[in-house]
Amino acid sequence: MTKRMYPFYFIAIALVFYLVFAVIPSLMGIFLSFTDWNSYSRVTHFIGFDNFATIFSSDENYLHGIKNTIVFTISTIILKTVIGLFLAELVNKKIKFKNLHRVLIFMPAIIPMLVVGIIFKSIFNPEYGLINEALRTIGLGQWTQQWLTDVQWAFKSIIAVDVWKGTGYIMVILLAGLQSISHSYYEAAEIDGATAMMKFRFITLPLLLPALTVTTVLNLLYGLKIFDTVYVLTNGGPGYTTDVVYTQVFSQFSLGSYGVGTALITVLFVIMTILGYVAIRLMSREEYNG
Repeated sequence: MTKRMYPFYFIAIALVFYLVFAVIPSLMGIFLSFTDWNSYSRVTHFIGFDNFATIFSSDENYLHGIKNTIVFTISTIILKTVIGLFLAELVNKKIKFKNLHRVLIFMPAIIPMLVVGIIFKSIFNPEYGLINEALRTIGLGQWTQQWLTDVQWAFKSIIAVDVWKGTGYIMVILLAGLQSISHSYYEAAEIDGATAMMKFRFITLPLLLPALTVTTVLNLLYGLKIFDTVYVLTNGGPGYTTDVVYTQVFSQFSLGSYGVGTALITVLFVIMTILGYVAIRLMSREEYNG
């Protein structure tokens, strides 16, 4: 009888852990976003939607950070998925040193972001950086840019670095999905005279949708929570050009404006919930129809 109760004990412990470390902190954060919680006063007052009015005010830069976060998320989802799928298809074929290629492509995903930031700060350096030096060497000196300090290129450079770092991880997931597809489908399609594009459209994509759903949700959650890449490379600059929600949260907490910081987190939580739900519903519907 006691042994039969073991699973229930573990479930109870898991529920308590989830309640204490997830549910209660989340509810407290939502409540505090409606207060004037700050480091300058010991007394906290309920102020309703004032923090959210501040965030959505056109006089502040918070909307710019929210916009940048969404643009970053959508851009990296598309780029990582497309490039990751292309690389997964490539290393899934019979090529020499296939495993070595897989390791090399995946390797950036395990490099700490601090190291990546130091490397790419050097690469993007306008004076002696690898990119500008290469452009000068091949006679394209007019294409050199201030990659991390120019308002037109700073945010694009951050997206490029994140895609470089994260594509290998997405490739591994999609590669596992590709390897789960039976070759008999492709052999039957070849007998029927299907082209490579037709096989990709009617066999690969439908059967790869579960893996694509996973990568889309992972990219969505990561993209909306982006902080380290921006902080290491530009710290939100030049000006507020590359600010995202979490760099703004960091700034508000550094200034002692905890109420506004938690309100920003609440806004991001709502956006994350809505976009995550929509993405899962759309991908699940496509998977079911497929």
